[in-house]
Amino acid sequence: MTRSFRPADLHASAGAELRLAAQGFFWTGAQPVDLPGGKALRGQMYVEYWIPSDLRHALPIVMIHGGGGQGLDYLGTADGGEGWVHWFVRRGYAVYVVDRPGHGRAPHHPAVQGEMGPPPVAAFIEKLFSRPEAEPGQYPSAALHNQWPGSGQLGDPAFDTFFAGAGPMAADIGQSHTDCQAAGAALLDLIGPAILLTHSAGGPTGWLMADARPGLVAGIVAVEPVGPPFADRPSGRLAWGITAAPMTFDPPAAHPGDIATEERPAPFEGAVPCRVQAEPARRLPNLCGFPIVVVTAEASWMSADNHGMVDFLAQAGADVAHMRLEDEGIHGNGHAMMLERNSHEIAAAIEHWLVRNGLS
Repeated sequence: MTRSFRPADLHASAGAELRLAAQGFFWTGAQPVDLPGGKALRGQMYVEYWIPSDLRHALPIVMIHGGGGQGLDYLGTADGGEGWVHWFVRRGYAVYVVDRPGHGRAPHHPAVQGEMGPPPVAAFIEKLFSRPEAEPGQYPSAALHNQWPGSGQLGDPAFDTFFAGAGPMAADIGQSHTDCQAAGAALLDLIGPAILLTHSAGGPTGWLMADARPGLVAGIVAVEPVGPPFADRPSGRLAWGITAAPMTFDPPAAHPGDIATEERPAPFEGAVPCRVQAEPARRLPNLCGFPIVVVTAEASWMSADNHGMVDFLAQAGADVAHMRLEDEGIHGNGHAMMLERNSHEIAAAIEHWLVRNGLS
């Protein structure tokens, strides 16, 4: 059934009133470049802010989308319900939700931003996000996926909503990570200390923002950050372990080849072996001194390898925990958990972690 977007129907279904003191947008990271016709801009990031009337928490939450997504991944579930932005604003948090450079409302043109990869196709979206349980030969936990609203196929309103906002990834992942770091650091300079909430391919943006502005990051909630460390993904290699752009190591590493690696065996049945640094491991000093949690869904394809990210961060000196949703009593979620039927249940688990770690 198609949802009504008529004003009266939306008003009637809204439930509790959403009260804001301020709501708007701004840009960070814009860099002028010379083109034959004159000056143009590249690297800009769109930032939208939602400030509740009842502001109860000193630290805002910066929400950073993944892959070919955009900030609207946090603005609503696939079936039209309220998103994590609304959930946290209703609980008194200021929220800044971004469109990373070259995604969503942050304009892209190959002449200034670089080439993009191919657009996603429906079969790819179904396999990784909406219907992994139907794909033959998938990872073992795919069969547990049952939280996506609707059929998860092209033509279903919830699927079409998600698919309509899906875009391509940057062809040069290293340049993309560098652009995101610059724009993200500029954002922190403007808003002050914050909690970073990242998803998937937005994970490196969080690591790099903290590396650039460690004194302005109070904590990181990394929802299924792209990995495992040193992995080759279709969009490029995580050459620096958890990013494709340089990180600050101690002792310093001038080149990715300076970082020796070794493989750790899979820690449980269904998991995959992952790479970490060879001992003695270099530290990531700018990712130390604040709490980090990696959040993993039960039925996601990342359920088999997110442990590698946790191992890498812990080995580098970070204060990192692993929240597996099944251990919190939350079952059946896939990789796009913020879009699924029980997304508010997951938001509540994240807030409980914030409270336990003094970030609320």
